[in-house]
Amino acid sequence: MSSGSEPAAEGGVFRLVVAEDAYLIREGIRNALEHEKQEVEVLEYCSDLGSLLRAVETHEPDVVITDIRMPPTSTDEGIQAAATLRESHPDIGIVVISQYVSPHYALWLFQEGSAGRAYLLKERVGHRIQLMEAIRAVASGGSVVDPKVVDVLVEARMRARNSQLGQLTKREREVLAGVAAGQSNAAIAESLFLTKRAVEKNINSIFSKLDLTDDNNVSRRVRAALLFLAEPDAEVGSEAVEAESEG
Repeated sequence: MSSGSEPAAEGGVFRLVVAEDAYLIREGIRNALEHEKQEVEVLEYCSDLGSLLRAVETHEPDVVITDIRMPPTSTDEGIQAAATLRESHPDIGIVVISQYVSPHYALWLFQEGSAGRAYLLKERVGHRIQLMEAIRAVASGGSVVDPKVVDVLVEARMRARNSQLGQLTKREREVLAGVAAGQSNAAIAESLFLTKRAVEKNINSIFSKLDLTDDNNVSRRVRAALLFLAEPDAEVGSEAVEAESEG
């Protein structure tokens, strides 16, 4: 999915900085862009976040192509770079490439606006037509989202819409997170600055909204914790459920 019109780059050439630490992927990008010399000029290839930001300061390119995961931490450096450059160089287009279909990263990339931003899977890098479409789009202030990422975002939204937990209030979700973490009512009350009675009231409301009735085999707390842990965004380990079942 893309938006934006094709720009007229200065001199008809887009000036690029590329950041990718994986040799094979970097060479794949190099090979794809070698066939587009009349339209692109690669000013520098970088392999980590620091060298990418320095290269941008030195060259002030039209477009940056960056991997999501690079040194020093190999977590979200590409997203960090996009956020930093939105503040320091808002006119530079950013094409983020990823090996993974990650709604979390895509939403983070676009949370401050989609203008001049593209999110592509690395499998597209070898297809220079698709890569060039993304470069042209972000250089003109448009945006591109890989179709596979769109599919996952739609699926995630549908899951959230149909989730049983969607009917819980924010406070009830916070209490349920404590339950899933294996905390006692007293511990939940202390962490959320509530009275123990207020926690009990929220838990009873949770049981009611989730239609959890007494079961001789599995307690309602355990079943509520399992529902929470089944959510895509849950960040509590499964050991919490074990702790609940032992209690």
